[in-house]
Amino acid sequence: MSSKVVIALALLAFALVAAVPIAFVAGVVMMLLGHVIGGLALFGGSILAATAAVVLASVTGVRHLRGVVRDMITEHDTTEHDTTGHDSQVLQLDRDDYTYIG
Repeated sequence: MSSKVVIALALLAFALVAAVPIAFVAGVVMMLLGHVIGGLALFGGSILAATAAVVLASVTGVRHLRGVVRDMITEHDTTEHDTTGHDSQVLQLDRDDYTYIG
C-alpha cells in the first residue's frame, strides 16, 4: 500500500473528527426545530463515520509501518554481511584494543 493512501486516510479521519462538533451543533439546532430523530441521527452518524475513519486509518498505518520495517530488516540482512557471513557493523574487540587510564 502506498504512503499516499495512508496519508489520505489519516487526513480523512482528521477531517471527520473535526466535523463532529459541527454535526453536534447542527443536530442541536435540528432538535430545537422539532426534528429530534434527525438531529440524533446526524450526531450519531458523524460519530460513527469518524470512528470508522480513525480505525481504518490506524489499521492501514500500522500495516504500512510493519511493511516498511520488514523491508528495512530484509534489506539490512541481505546487504550488510561480509564474505564470512558476519555483520560488518559489529566488531569484537581484543583486550589490547581498549584504552584504560587508571
